[in-house]
Amino acid sequence: MAHRILIADDDGDIRSVLSLYLENAGYEVVEAADGEEALAALRSQRVDLCLLDIMMPVLDGYHVLRRIRETSEVPVIMISAKGQDAEKILGLNLGADDYMVKPFNPLEAVARVSSNLRRAQGVTAQPPQPPLRCRDLELDVAACALTRGGVPIDLTPVEFRIMTMLMEHPGRVFTKQQIYECGWDEEYVAAENSVMVCISKLRAKLDDDPRAYVRTIRGLGYRLER
Repeated sequence: MAHRILIADDDGDIRSVLSLYLENAGYEVVEAADGEEALAALRSQRVDLCLLDIMMPVLDGYHVLRRIRETSEVPVIMISAKGQDAEKILGLNLGADDYMVKPFNPLEAVARVSSNLRRAQGVTAQPPQPPLRCRDLELDVAACALTRGGVPIDLTPVEFRIMTMLMEHPGRVFTKQQIYECGWDEEYVAAENSVMVCISKLRAKLDDDPRAYVRTIRGLGYRLER
């Protein structure tokens, strides 16, 4: 199925030229002459990328972009005759993915469309990471949620990072240095007590028996029991 591109620009000549080049490149094209038409097109059909002019009647491109970002992450390339950094920064801060300054080479526009579509596909194509499991523990990394037998366990950010490392490698022994650098995300310098206190609190959250899940390996470090 060909990607569908929305061209929203009040200049009919620009729409015609862009449509010609994009259709020759294998894309489907939808045109809109103002902001309201652009939003109507987005509501009524699938659109894979928007080329959005800033200076349009009825609703300008900035207003349209705000409305788009309320409900959609469709890639948006802003088009403007204004090349000042402030204009670009505003568009990007509002959620635009790219910015082109008029006049531009239509072949560059096609290249930018292709590039942004590839980038968007790369983001959406990532499969969800399955939960990490060890015995009756389950860690949903994406949701930052740990459960034991289905019962939620609240973790601090440091505890979550440490638990993720342990559950990714159950049975493996990690040194205090490895645990500190993972949990605190900084270089290990005489932080042995911090690790011991954190592991103690983590054990208490997991079970009344401090050795039920995280075992001390004397002289080496800690491991998650399988």
